[in-house]
Amino acid sequence: MASKRKSASGKNKPIKKLEPHEGYFGNFGGRYVSDLLIPALDELTAAWKKFSHDKKFEKELLHLYNDYAGRPSLLTYAENLSHAWNAQVYLKREDLLHTGSHKINNTLGQALLAQKMKKGRIIAETGAGQHGVATATAGALLKIPVHIYMGTEDLRRQALNDFRMRLLGATISGVGGNSGTLRDAVNEALRDWAKNVDNTYYLIGSAIGPHPYPTIVRTFQSIIGKESRQQFTKITGKLPQAVFACVGGGSNAIGMFSGFLKDTKVELIGAEAGGRTLTPGNHSASLTVGKPGVLQGAMTYILQTPDGQVNNVHSVSAGLDYPGVGPEHAYLKEQGRAQYVAIKDKEALAAFQELSKTEGIIPALESAHAVAAAKQYVDALKKKGKKNPLILICLSGRGDKDVQEVERLLALPEVPIAAEEEPTANTFTTAPTVKVLAGGSSE
Repeated sequence: MASKRKSASGKNKPIKKLEPHEGYFGNFGGRYVSDLLIPALDELTAAWKKFSHDKKFEKELLHLYNDYAGRPSLLTYAENLSHAWNAQVYLKREDLLHTGSHKINNTLGQALLAQKMKKGRIIAETGAGQHGVATATAGALLKIPVHIYMGTEDLRRQALNDFRMRLLGATISGVGGNSGTLRDAVNEALRDWAKNVDNTYYLIGSAIGPHPYPTIVRTFQSIIGKESRQQFTKITGKLPQAVFACVGGGSNAIGMFSGFLKDTKVELIGAEAGGRTLTPGNHSASLTVGKPGVLQGAMTYILQTPDGQVNNVHSVSAGLDYPGVGPEHAYLKEQGRAQYVAIKDKEALAAFQELSKTEGIIPALESAHAVAAAKQYVDALKKKGKKNPLILICLSGRGDKDVQEVERLLALPEVPIAAEEEPTANTFTTAPTVKVLAGGSSE
């Protein structure tokens, strides 16, 4: 699928995008799946190659982006926050899109692809529920039945999105027992797909899973980075010093980063879920403390025990509690092109409140991790005598879904953390000099 650019009228037009080689980003990616899924992945790959260069498909998708989803999304100068931080802070407002997050970019694209493939049913996994809502929305619009898998713990935390999905006509299955989260939802969706490949399209929600999914999702989300770069340079006449986005599976981050990969003086910083501590089971910081391994169809960085079992994870944010990350992020980390930092629950909650009170913008808890990382970055520069940095934060979603959970969490007594369990403070390196091919490919 070609990327997009704005015309003089403000609408998006396609431009070409380089694809990764054979589904790999360096040593990461690939297909590590049951033989039952190989024919389905081959079918999807063939359809992707056909429709990603089909002008009619592009025209239909651009129409949906511009006239249904609400693209291009705004770039907002956060004046009050900038004054408080002594920085120049810009927010890419994916929270203003239809359904309230960046997820709609991907679901409209994949649902349209499912329609072209003549699939009679769509399934999806969801963590925070935003991907589920966006998938249910796309299914309703294109008249394709949708079934969503969601962890039972996430259903508890995201009761509002559960109802929204049902209201949009989707059916929901809670999975994983009392502590089920995103990993359980992905597992169940893969099992469903294996049984129903002939008539079912698996609409994956992040830049994870077997090839070609990381490429498909990144391509649909690359609209974020393309718009951001164009808007930012038009408004400021410069490129940002640093770009921030939250990283669970990593779709909003890879979409944002894709617009700046060639600009090697621009620092790309992903904010992972540091949870309570960086001890096993208390966080979801796959790139910060994880190691390479295979998870749900792809080679990437994952959280695992010494004997190779996947660790339990935790995050205050339902959308970030995943024990792995998209393979392109693993590649960018190893290339040194992007940095990844762990943000604690309490830091994300503080950022959630600060942005709300300072700018009148309630962010998703996922996005609050990116805000917290940006603040830490600015504070680190101040200690070095560097002031007023020009930065860009991807506000990937709005926080309506999180307000009840945040209210509950803020009412709880804070549990002291033992000194030996306290994570070390994040450090930020200077701008990377490693050159990366457009699209993150390595051949």
